[in-house]
Amino acid sequence: MIKSSAELPDCFYQNHPVLISPIVPTPNHSLYLSNLDDQKFLRFSIKYLYLFKKSVTSDILKYSLSKVLVDYYPLAGRLRTSSDDDQKLEVDCNGEGAVFAEAFMDITAEHFLELSKKPNRSWRKLLYKVEAQSFLDIPPLVVQVTNLRCGGMILCTAINHCLCDGIGSSQFLQAWAHVTTKPNLDLPFSPFHSRHVLKPRNPTQITFSHPGYIRNATNNFKDGEPMGLNHYLQSQPLVPASLTFTTSHILHLKRQCVPSLKCTTFETLASHTWRSWVRSLDLSPSLNVKLLFSVNVRKKLTPAMPQGYYGNGFVLGCAQTVVKDLVTNNLHHGVKLVQQAKSSLNDDHVRSMIDLLEDKTVKTDLSASLVISQWSKLGLEDLEFGEGKPLHMGPLTSDIYCLFLPVIGDVDAVTVLVSLPESVVGKFEYYMKDDFWDIEANGFHVEENGLI
Repeated sequence: MIKSSAELPDCFYQNHPVLISPIVPTPNHSLYLSNLDDQKFLRFSIKYLYLFKKSVTSDILKYSLSKVLVDYYPLAGRLRTSSDDDQKLEVDCNGEGAVFAEAFMDITAEHFLELSKKPNRSWRKLLYKVEAQSFLDIPPLVVQVTNLRCGGMILCTAINHCLCDGIGSSQFLQAWAHVTTKPNLDLPFSPFHSRHVLKPRNPTQITFSHPGYIRNATNNFKDGEPMGLNHYLQSQPLVPASLTFTTSHILHLKRQCVPSLKCTTFETLASHTWRSWVRSLDLSPSLNVKLLFSVNVRKKLTPAMPQGYYGNGFVLGCAQTVVKDLVTNNLHHGVKLVQQAKSSLNDDHVRSMIDLLEDKTVKTDLSASLVISQWSKLGLEDLEFGEGKPLHMGPLTSDIYCLFLPVIGDVDAVTVLVSLPESVVGKFEYYMKDDFWDIEANGFHVEENGLI
């Protein structure tokens, strides 16, 4: 359970939130969203949290936001369904504006770091909740600046995932910071708005199998297990597990695969996390389990996607195997599956996937899947608004999806964050650390649990 001291105090709002519109008129039109953008799987906002030791005045941030929204004007628009197809989303680029809230919280930056090493439910106070009837009614960009007692600030942003992926959201935030700190200099490169580079072919040509997707939800559980794994996990109170892997931990994992297999940090850590997750859940040995992970395809297409493309330029790689093979084989087995899934994603394969998603009955197969999103190589931790880099960067909340997060001050370290039922977290952390008992002296870092 959460200790009461880990609960954040309430935010005090002196004024109502305001809408920040582009500082000059911007194009007024409908922006087509690609099949990668408007998947139902992505109908949520990416919520980032930044902690800064020293605050930047809200007037400066509001002014620079109004300037950068001239370049990124779709983020000042509103989502709507297409008049031609109510299953298809588009952006009404109407310049209505982003939500900007300003608050005060009676806490210091140091206190926040001490008490809240990872997300808990009370962190949600740090982002203004827009009252809306549906996801479509929430503005694509919501910002809250919370000033702290010590003179620091917490910046939270909610960026609609249908408009941006991780690379795109980082690109936007870096552009906002650039306009704030260098107001007289142009952006390093302009955003590329059009999504037609990812339009499906006519007629569609689905020339590959795509195991990360299904047309209808199926219960692939055996041995009398009552419901799909994802449904089981979502039906319980979830507790975040957070583990930081240093360079020495990652090298230790890689040594299990060499010399016969060269592998990246992501491939190694993704395989280890997937295997530990499956082991902790005590699943049927014959159950087929999947690892879904984001793969940037901006340079995999022919021709490569234009510089500045900030829409969803990733697809889900899918590694799959039965539980028995994943848990009884060594790490090498899972790494090879991840590598095979990555290497298959060439131009033809991605185009086939885009065509598949033209069928709106197709959806991401989450029935027995771990989903990993990598935030650790996006430059998110380098955001600089003029008063120093962040002391902390991470998500506002922990989710059932797994995040690989950057570690402030150590570019080669990775924090793994995922939420699981409370009865499972201890086993997951045990299996994640299982191979490291001989290097415990190097300081394996596991955060204390707290309900999200």
